Amino acid sequence: MFGKNVGSVDKILRIVIGALLIFGALMGYGMWMWIGVIPLATGLMGSCLIYSIFGISTCPRK
Repeated sequence: MFGKNVGSVDKILRIVIGALLIFGALMGYGMWMWIGVIPLATGLMGSCLIYSIFGISTCPRK
């Protein structure tokens, strides 16, 4: 669908932050914490729609 535009460090941060937010939601800290699904999914896929729209990429140049 979209090309890879999420680099290694960005990917790790997205996965960790997303997982922490989801864990917080599961622990009952607030329904808003389910927003963690978005960074987790984009980190796992390696592609971000917002980055694509604005032409941003944190991947190293080839």
